[in-house]
Amino acid sequence: MEVPKARNSHRTGPVPFVAKLVCTALSAAVLSGAALHEAKAEATLLIEADTGKVLQAENAGQAWYPASVTKLMTAYVTLRAVKDRKISLDTLLTVSPNAVAQQPSKMGFKAGIQVTVDNALKMLMVKSANDIAVVLAEGVGGSIEGFADMMNKAAQRLGMTQTSYVNPNGLPADGQVTSARDLAILARAMIRELPEYDYYWHISAIKFGKRITRNYNKLIDRYPGADGMKTGFICASGFNLVATATRNNKRLIAVVLGAYSSAQRTNKAAMMLERGFNSGSIAWLTPSLGNVSDIKALDAPPPNMRDDICGKKRKRPPSEDEEDDADEQPVANGDPGSPQSVMLSSLRGPAVKPSDLLHDLTPSMEPVVVFAGPPKQPGAATVAGKPAKGAKVAAVGGAAADSAPAAAATSPVNAPAFAAAPPAYPSTTAFTPVTPAAAATAPTRLAAVPLPRPRPKHQAAAKPIKP
Repeated sequence: MEVPKARNSHRTGPVPFVAKLVCTALSAAVLSGAALHEAKAEATLLIEADTGKVLQAENAGQAWYPASVTKLMTAYVTLRAVKDRKISLDTLLTVSPNAVAQQPSKMGFKAGIQVTVDNALKMLMVKSANDIAVVLAEGVGGSIEGFADMMNKAAQRLGMTQTSYVNPNGLPADGQVTSARDLAILARAMIRELPEYDYYWHISAIKFGKRITRNYNKLIDRYPGADGMKTGFICASGFNLVATATRNNKRLIAVVLGAYSSAQRTNKAAMMLERGFNSGSIAWLTPSLGNVSDIKALDAPPPNMRDDICGKKRKRPPSEDEEDDADEQPVANGDPGSPQSVMLSSLRGPAVKPSDLLHDLTPSMEPVVVFAGPPKQPGAATVAGKPAKGAKVAAVGGAAADSAPAAAATSPVNAPAFAAAPPAYPSTTAFTPVTPAAAATAPTRLAAVPLPRPRPKHQAAAKPIKP
């Protein structure tokens, strides 16, 4: 490519050099990007949470099986119901035979056991419990079908044009489809509309009895600034992750779909986030990729990765909670992905290894205690040390009452009346961990709220199975 001579003498030096450098990088990017596109079946997306600006995208409009990342929408619909005072975090939900019948991962409660919405959300987001997803769906929507309808209405309202739900947990189903684009839109909506409940998607670990379960999102407490959100895995989808991190009041959302292993999805997300946080110095060379809502859908069915992920060539069966990733495929140069990323990587110098980004596990909080049965201190359910908006405290005797009657635990909740326009986006700050385990349930002084009637006594909860 011939570079025209500059008319002004003071530009004759740097212009040809920069132009040639960019052209050379672009040529290499196109070739490398094409080879990468043919060699892998995955989708990645990196956006700014505040603006929705796309920083990196690869197959972001490709339909994909969401697996347990579905539970982000389950949590979203449930917390919208709490915020709209349809239920409260203290509302008791009952484990049904249908919930018991769900495949692992699950808590394993027997039918008839009750659990609060607060505890259910913690089990859902950390343990990724499929039975608890059904408990929430039946308690909030009346049935799986009713709740799926609420999920789909929420997706439509948010502009998730490639998404459809048939269950609340992401277990294999042909009609359960999403895309990296839609998942980023959902994650952004959760940050934007539910800032007071942000605590639920960065809990380090939960403790049920003597059993401690760490969050399957391995960026938590290992990648600086990591503060969410959810993992997912089934054979057809590969290993999925929606990850968020905050540094210097800048929050990013990374989506990885179709990774080969748990470790690989963690590494990919870490590399993407790191590029996003360090992209300011070369922003002038970064072509605009538009807004996340502008990403076009690809006219193709979701890929089925079963043979690659769970086929005979794999040494051992993959699982969501795998620790030893002996079968992991390498991430070459941080898996730059798009041609743009290849070009920018060539200008940054030597690539950083994922191992340099992930620190040794350093828990930021004590494991949060979860339990079955009624709340130990009704009306005092807290989120990140603040009382939930649905909680009420009586002026007399310190008794508490839910914002919804106890009957709401077993009766369907009307779909939340969402506002036509989303609220103004709040500024985000770096996450300050809650150290005491009791912070999740510790009582907080609240202004007295008159009660229309005394709080109904909860039925004695069945004993949970031994952990």
